[in-house]
Amino acid sequence: MTPPAAAFSRPPVTVDLQPQAATEFGFEARHMGLPEGDRQAMLDTIGVGSVEALMEQTVPAAIRSDGPLKLDGLDPAHALSETEALARLRGYAESNRVTRPMLGMGYHGTITPEVIKRNVLENPLWYTPYTPYQAEIAQGRLEALLTFQTMVSELVGLPLAGASLLDEATAAAEAMAMCFNIGRQKKTRFLVAWNCHPQTIAVVKTRARGLGIDVEVDAPEALDCSAGDVCGVLLQYPATCGHVGDYAALAAKAQEHGALVVAATDLLACCLLTPPGEWGADIAVGSAQRFGVPMGYGGPHAAFLATKDAHARKLPGRLIGVSKDAEGKRALRMAIQTREQHIRRDKATSNICTAQALLANIAAFYGVYHGPDGLRAIAERVHHTAKTLAARLSANGIGIANDAFFDTVSVDVGKSQVEAVLERASERGVRLRHLRPGVINIVVDETTTDADLDDVVLAVCPDTKASHDRTDTAERGIPDGLRRTSDYLTQDVFNRYHTEHEMMRFLHRLVSLDYGLVHGMVPLGSCTMKLNSAAEMAPVTWPGFGGLHPFCPPEDAPGYKKLFDELELWLAEITGFAAVSLQPNAGSQGEYAGLLAIRSYHQANGDDQRVKCLIPTSAHGTNPASAVIAGLEVVPVACADNGDIDLNDLKAKAEQCGDTLAAMMITYPSTHGVFEEGIREACEIVHSQGGQVYMDGANMNAQVGLTSPGLIGADVCHLNLHKTFCIPHGGGGPGMGPIGVAAHLAEHLPGDPLAEDAGEAHDAVSAAPYGSPSILPISWMYIAMMGSGGLKRASEQAILNANYMAARLRGHFDILYTGPSGTVAHEFIVDCRPFDKSCHITVEDVAKRLMDYGFHGPTMSWPVAGTLMIEPTESESKAELDRFCDAMIGIRAEIAKVESGEWPEDNNPLKHAPHPASVVSGEAWDRPYSRRVAAYPAAGQDLPGVKFWPSVSRIDQPYGDRNLVCTCEPMESYGE
Repeated sequence: MTPPAAAFSRPPVTVDLQPQAATEFGFEARHMGLPEGDRQAMLDTIGVGSVEALMEQTVPAAIRSDGPLKLDGLDPAHALSETEALARLRGYAESNRVTRPMLGMGYHGTITPEVIKRNVLENPLWYTPYTPYQAEIAQGRLEALLTFQTMVSELVGLPLAGASLLDEATAAAEAMAMCFNIGRQKKTRFLVAWNCHPQTIAVVKTRARGLGIDVEVDAPEALDCSAGDVCGVLLQYPATCGHVGDYAALAAKAQEHGALVVAATDLLACCLLTPPGEWGADIAVGSAQRFGVPMGYGGPHAAFLATKDAHARKLPGRLIGVSKDAEGKRALRMAIQTREQHIRRDKATSNICTAQALLANIAAFYGVYHGPDGLRAIAERVHHTAKTLAARLSANGIGIANDAFFDTVSVDVGKSQVEAVLERASERGVRLRHLRPGVINIVVDETTTDADLDDVVLAVCPDTKASHDRTDTAERGIPDGLRRTSDYLTQDVFNRYHTEHEMMRFLHRLVSLDYGLVHGMVPLGSCTMKLNSAAEMAPVTWPGFGGLHPFCPPEDAPGYKKLFDELELWLAEITGFAAVSLQPNAGSQGEYAGLLAIRSYHQANGDDQRVKCLIPTSAHGTNPASAVIAGLEVVPVACADNGDIDLNDLKAKAEQCGDTLAAMMITYPSTHGVFEEGIREACEIVHSQGGQVYMDGANMNAQVGLTSPGLIGADVCHLNLHKTFCIPHGGGGPGMGPIGVAAHLAEHLPGDPLAEDAGEAHDAVSAAPYGSPSILPISWMYIAMMGSGGLKRASEQAILNANYMAARLRGHFDILYTGPSGTVAHEFIVDCRPFDKSCHITVEDVAKRLMDYGFHGPTMSWPVAGTLMIEPTESESKAELDRFCDAMIGIRAEIAKVESGEWPEDNNPLKHAPHPASVVSGEAWDRPYSRRVAAYPAAGQDLPGVKFWPSVSRIDQPYGDRNLVCTCEPMESYGE
C-alpha cells in the first residue's frame, strides 16, 4: 500500500543538546591523543619549552590570528561529543524527504549489495589507503581498478578505459579537451547534441571557454562537420529524454571530416544496446553510479572515459596497467605515469590529478558480483518495466513521445496538465521531470516496483484504476537494429564470485594486499593522511543523505541545506573569507574554479587582457595545469636558495606583466614545508599590479586556527576536504575541493548547472550543484567534534609532530629547508641525493625499503627530485612517529654499509626492496645479507600480526609502458 503523503514529509528533528566539556576521553583526545609526558618529551627533543614557544618560532607573528575561531552554531568553549554530533546530523538527514526519484539525467536508484556495502564502503581497509603510487603495496586496489577498466571497456565496446574520473559532465569536458588536443588544437569547434544531459552541456561550455573552443548545441541530425574545423561531436546514448538513436551514419560522416565522436552513455543500457564502440564512437564517457553507488544528492560517483588504443597517451586521469616485478611475476601499477599532469605542468592537457577510486571499486565489484548474466537480467527487468509503463499509459490515452527507449518514457500530458501531474506524483512520493512544454520524463531503475508504476499511472491518469496488468509491450523499446549481439565480461573475474561466500573471500583477498592507515602511518607530505574516524564516516550510508537525487526540488532537502549552510559558514570563518562554494568535487576542480572566479572578476571589470598567472617553480604541478585550462598563461617565478619565493623575481615578473597580470598561485605553508616570512609582501606585490592571489589549500592543516588565507592576504583558496578535513582518500578518491573567496569575488563563484540564467560569471564546474554532497557530513562531523579550540590544537600538534621527527632525523639526514628559527611547518623534506652520489642508492630505493620496515613511503622526489617529503599529521602517536624515525635511521645504517663496501652497490637490501614472502622463503638465496635482514629489519616485526608483507617485488615500470595492457586477462589465459 502506498504510504500517505505525510510519510514523505517529516518535520526537522530538533536536537537540544548541551555540549560537554572536552575530556581526555572526548573526540579531540581520540583524534590526536598525546599524553602530557609524551608531549613534553617531544618538546625536549626539539629544544623548546612549550607548544606556544614552538608556534612563536614557526608561524610569523604578522600573520597569526588574534582570537579563537567563531563557528556558527557551536559553543566556542565546547565541542560536540560523537553522540551529540551524530544526533544533530541525524536530525538533518531525517528532515530530508527521500522520495522515489524518477528524474534520470544520469542518476538512478540502485541496490548496493550488502556484501559490498559492508566489506568495501564501510571498511577502513578499503577507504583509508592512498593513491597507488607505491604499487608493491597496492596490488589489491590496482586489481580492482583494472577490473573497473575492463568492465567499462567491455560494456562500451572500446579497448582502453581509464581508472575513473570525477563525474559524467567533467568526463565529457575532458573528452572534448582530448578531441581538441588530438586535433593539435587547430580545430576549434565542438558540436553537442541538444538532447545531452543539461548539466553536461553546462560543464562542457565552462571548460570550452578557457580552452578557446566554440561549443555549438543543436539537434543531432543538424550537427554538421563538413567545414573541417570541428574537433569533436558529443552525443547522448540514450538521450536525456530517453530516446535511443542510431548514430552510426552520423559518426561515419563526422569522422569523414576529421572529427572525433564522443558518446555519453549508460553502462546498464549497454548490456542491451549496441555499444558505442561498435557503431563508431571514438570516445565513450558516462557514470558508473547505477552500479551500486547511492545517488547521494550528486556524488561521489565514478565517471568513466574509454577510447581507442591510439589515444592512450591523450587519456586524462589514471590508467592501470599490467607489468611484471623483479622476479618476472605479473604485477600491476599506474601506467604511463609521465602522463600525470603534475609532471607535465603548464604543458598539461588536463588538470585531473585524482579519481573516484573507492566508487569505481564499488561499481566494479557490483559487476563482478552480478556477472554478465546478472547484469543482463537487471537490464532486461528495467527495460521491461519501462515498456510496461509506456504500454499502460498508452492504453489510457497518453501519448508516448519516444517509442525507442531503454529505461525512460517521455509522455505528452499537455501544457495545461504538467503542474497537476507533477503535484499528484509528489503527493505519492514520486518525482518526475518536466522535460519540455507539455512533456514529462519518467525514468525507471532496478528499484522500481509495480506499486511505483501504479503511483505514476495514477499521477498521470487520475481517473484510471491502477492495476498490475501486464499490457502488451512488444511495440516499443529497443529497436531490433540496436540490440546488442556481442558478448561481454567473459573474463574469469566476472564469472566466479556470484555467491556471497566467494565474493566475501574475493574482497578480503584483494584488500589483504594493500597498505592503509589500518597498518601504520602514511607519512605523505602534502597529502595529510590523517584519521578518518568511524563517527565521521557513519552518516555517509544513511538513506537520508544517500537517497536523494541531485536535481530533486529544494523542499526535499532541508537537512542538506542546513548542513551546507553551516559548513559554508564554518569554512568561511576558517579561511577568513566572505563566501564558500561547495561545488568543486576535487582539489584540481577547486583550483580551476578559483581561477575561473578570478578571471570572471577581471572580465566583469573590463580587464579581458589580464591573462598572466605567476606560479612559483615549487608549486603543485596541478597549479600550472589548472591555469592553462582556465585560459591563463603561466609565468614561472623563481625560488631563493632557502626555498622561499624569490621576492625580487616576483616583483620583476609582476611589473613586467603589468595590466596583463591576472593572478598569482601560491601554496602556504610553502611546498618546501616552511612558513615563509615574506608571504604578505608577496600578496601586496601582486595586488599592486591589480592581480589576485590564489592560495592552494593543500597545506591548510598547518593553518587552521593559527592563521588563514584571508589574513595572509589571499583572495581565493581551495580546500582539500580529503586532507585537512578528514574525508578519506579512498585509495585514490573521492575528494572534495570547495573554494573560499573574498567578498569581491563572491558573485563569481560557480553556479547551478541547471540555472537557465547562468552566464559566464557563474560557470558550473561539476555536474551537481554541490559536487559530492554525501561525503560532506564527514567534514561537518570533524569540525563539530573538534570545535574551535580543537581545530587550532590539531594544527599545533601537526607542527609539533613534524618538528619532533625532523629533530630525531637531523644528523642522520639533511633537512632541506627550515624557517629562520630552524623549525619546519607541518611537513619537511629529507634530502637523499647525497646517497646517490656516495653509493648509488636512490630515493626510490629508500622508499621501497621502507615497505620492508612496515611503512608506506613519504612523497618521493617532489617538490625536489631525490628527496622525501614527510608529513606525520596530528593523528599519529609518539610511538608511531618513533617507529618511523627508527626505520629511517635503520635504513641510513644500511646505506652506510653500502658506502663502506660491506654490501655491493648493486646487491643489497635497498636495491632489492621490497622483499615479498615468496622471495624470502624461496629456495635460492644468493644475497650478501640474511633472509631475516630482508624480511624483519625492525625489532619486533617477527611477532604475530605485526609484519605487513608486500605482495610483489620491485615492479618494472618501463616494461609495462612498452607492453601496455590495461584490462583483465581473457578467460582462456587462466587455462594456460
